[in-house]
Amino acid sequence: MKQGNIGVTSENIFPVIKKFLYSDHEIFLREIVSNAVDATQKLKTLASVGEFKGEIGEAVVRVKIDKDAKTLTISDRGIGMTAEEIDKYINQIAFSGAEEFLDKYKDDANAIIGHFGLGFYSSFMVSKKVEIISKSYKEGAKAVKWSCEGNPDYTMEEIEKADRGTDIVLYIDEENENFLEEGKINELLNKYCKFLAIPIAFGKKNEWKDGKNVETDEDNIVNNTEPAWVKKPADLKDEDYSKFYRELYPFGEDPLFHIHLNVDYPFNLTGILYFPKVKNNIELQRNKIQLYCNQVFVTDSVEGIVPDFLTLLHGVIDSPDIPLNVSRSYLQSDGNVKKISGHITKKVADRLQEIFKAERTEFENKWDSLKIFINYGMLTDEKFYERAVKFNLFKNTDGKYFTAEEYKALTEPNQTDKDGNLIYLYTNDTEQQYSYIEAAKAKGYDVLVFDGQFDVHMASMLEQKNEKTRYVRVDSDVIDRIIVKDDSSKVELTADEMNALSKVFSAETPEMKDTNFMVTFESLGADAMPMMVTQQEFMRRMKEMAALQGGMMSFYGQMPDSYNLVVNTDHELIKSLIDKISQDTMAQVAPLNSEISTLQDTVNKINEMNKDKKDEEIAEADKEIIKENNDKISGLNSKKDEIYKEFAKQEDMVRQIIDLALLANNMLKGEALSKFVKRSTSFIK
Repeated sequence: MKQGNIGVTSENIFPVIKKFLYSDHEIFLREIVSNAVDATQKLKTLASVGEFKGEIGEAVVRVKIDKDAKTLTISDRGIGMTAEEIDKYINQIAFSGAEEFLDKYKDDANAIIGHFGLGFYSSFMVSKKVEIISKSYKEGAKAVKWSCEGNPDYTMEEIEKADRGTDIVLYIDEENENFLEEGKINELLNKYCKFLAIPIAFGKKNEWKDGKNVETDEDNIVNNTEPAWVKKPADLKDEDYSKFYRELYPFGEDPLFHIHLNVDYPFNLTGILYFPKVKNNIELQRNKIQLYCNQVFVTDSVEGIVPDFLTLLHGVIDSPDIPLNVSRSYLQSDGNVKKISGHITKKVADRLQEIFKAERTEFENKWDSLKIFINYGMLTDEKFYERAVKFNLFKNTDGKYFTAEEYKALTEPNQTDKDGNLIYLYTNDTEQQYSYIEAAKAKGYDVLVFDGQFDVHMASMLEQKNEKTRYVRVDSDVIDRIIVKDDSSKVELTADEMNALSKVFSAETPEMKDTNFMVTFESLGADAMPMMVTQQEFMRRMKEMAALQGGMMSFYGQMPDSYNLVVNTDHELIKSLIDKISQDTMAQVAPLNSEISTLQDTVNKINEMNKDKKDEEIAEADKEIIKENNDKISGLNSKKDEIYKEFAKQEDMVRQIIDLALLANNMLKGEALSKFVKRSTSFIK
């Protein structure tokens, strides 16, 4: 028997493992099983080149639980190890000073294991004792048993072992006895070992017999040794890709498309990516790509390996050029990883372009689900944008699809304003904005449907990239002010009439939380609505972007909503209302206007006399007269406001016009809607 100390330059490796790897302690099973698979594959390789001439026989890695002994055993029939090899690979662990070690890697368990080759020692995270029972494939080799109780001391002795290969026996400690449960081990094998290249047997298969589950003699193989991504695309059919997707995501809907990655230069990369059917909740869709290294599961958090927008995809990436145990900082700086990321972006773009060209109808049918990926990619990845602009689609309210080039050709002749700006109209709700859409169509304009999560951001980006192009929501203003032509009509109202109408409508405008209204006037034609509600494009867009982005944009999100009540001065109802205001208020308003006019004349004369003087040169008497007159004018205007306010209160038609406009904009609800209905009934009578 040999006794000794594991060669470490820090005082004790085991507290380090226990303390800093504890949060990732599940990976011990991946490490031990993948070591067993490697040993089996190495034997096959030796056999293929003639260095091993014996029978390979059963090439299976076995995982076994013994609850009585409280052991978990992983066994293989691979190359095995001699006593010298155990001494070299297990007993000699060397790394620099403990303090530097801990400081550098305390937050990254994978980095510790990967950097120092401590895969085997991860077993001590869950074990009070670990045994290695191994016999090398080499002719005449003696079996050896190595044992360690989680400290630098170990024992190693020769024993009898009939067959080549290695058994790793973990004596599970009290804190981790959940790893003696079949359900837990099944879970870990399914997570980390599902696609390992050598069969993994865990227990026996059960079959239903005589009304109960009965154990059979057949091994329960938990992994698929030849997953779809290791096969050549030419050997796979569409149903094979669908079958593999269901293997990855048993409860997921069938995907839209798949992309098979198969690269061997300048780096090795295989995998299959799927475009899933998605909703508008991105966060729920992330982290569905699984990263493998030679079929060994690494992580399902692939940020830094694939572009951010592609983290929304599902599937598998496998590359031996991405080490099994990697740190986040490594991924961010490694040249190969960056090349892989760029290649995946190109491959995805090329595949989408290929589908678009060959099967445009199918592409259009699936656009509503594809759009979120493509838009996100265009917004976050310039190289993807350059490729995707060719197959990025616009959908209009008639359900037709256009590329950017096609849509420009359609709209440019009619939707270019007097300043040469091409105006793209859009709606985010075809039902709510129906009347605005119809008003635009009446002018011969086309309207896009922008109801996706990134549409507003896309509009802003496309405006920046395309000169003299603007995207404007169809309800942001009256259509003649959105696309201004030379022949735009002018409002033919006096200042007094506009003031009277403004005061009357303002008096009856409902109070809404965080909402402001402003009365404006437009000549819209006799057939247009008497009043429309619009919201200025810039502020509305900023608020929408703030809702998604937060951060510095939150400033806009906190601002109140501001709407215009646009009065159509050409409508018969408005004209009759102006006449009625004049008739009903003239007797009261006329004397006030006369007095205001007199007072204002006096102010104007004094200002004219003093126009060339500095403030300190103006006589105090003149200043006093101006102040007194302005105060009187303000008081008289307040009296006029009260007269118009009283008129508005008595005239149901005022509130009816306002409510009609709010109703058309889906802003009339609750008590206000109920009152509108009752008021409407009275008008019918």
